[in-house]
Amino acid sequence: MQNNNYIEYTFTVSPLQPATDILIAQLGEIGFESFVETEVGALAYIKKEDWSDDMIASIQILYNPNFDIDYKIIEIEQENWNATWEQNFNPIQVGDACVVRAPFHEKPDVTYDIIIEPKMSFGTGHHETTYMMMQHILNHDFTSKSVLDMGSGTGVLAILAAMKGASPVEAIDIDNWCYLNALENVERNHHPEIKVIEGDASLLEGRKYDIIIANINRNILLEDIPTYVSCLNTNGLLFLSGFYSEDIPVILDKCKEVGLLFENNLERNNWVAVKFKCIS
Repeated sequence: MQNNNYIEYTFTVSPLQPATDILIAQLGEIGFESFVETEVGALAYIKKEDWSDDMIASIQILYNPNFDIDYKIIEIEQENWNATWEQNFNPIQVGDACVVRAPFHEKPDVTYDIIIEPKMSFGTGHHETTYMMMQHILNHDFTSKSVLDMGSGTGVLAILAAMKGASPVEAIDIDNWCYLNALENVERNHHPEIKVIEGDASLLEGRKYDIIIANINRNILLEDIPTYVSCLNTNGLLFLSGFYSEDIPVILDKCKEVGLLFENNLERNNWVAVKFKCIS
């Protein structure tokens, strides 16, 4: 029977920056999927099935003499996730118009008020890649655009796209927990028109979109970019994130190979979110 529990690392970091940002980036690279920055460092979460007790031995910043980083580890059952999250999840403001918050937070006075109950799914706005993808969405016209949120996690990007007038919107994730969580969040934000699907890029054959958002990781993106392009309408947009600035050349090469035109990118703590246009 699959163990769906998570391992929580509580890191105490001194001085806080830039060590905390570097730590989160390096943890993300080895498979940690959710993070919460705290007043003294960060919390990091990974599925127990993906964890080993020696895996963070490869985290270089732990050995940097300029920083003092301590940590402790506990196992969290899925059923206890909500209580854990409520203790640590703070609202995230993206620009002047958007806030991502939990149901127990006070309602803000913003145009786009997104309520997320994460339940171990990636995508709350705390991580740089989600934050930047939300910036991209806020900066572009999504009115009446058909949109795919690939690797949707909590569904937050699909929800923001729908709030900005996108239709139809589909959200796909291979993880069952993410799929179920996205269904709940779509309903919670009153966007039942968003179609949430469990699966991977093999489901995309025959589908067409004006905009595709894919916040996954470099290797999966490199494998799936040709599929995304085959699903884009002419002049369609592809937003990619989940990789570092040093990965941009290989991503650019793959996108150029399949006929995409680079337009711009955002960068936040060495993570990037890149915009391409389909010109074929």
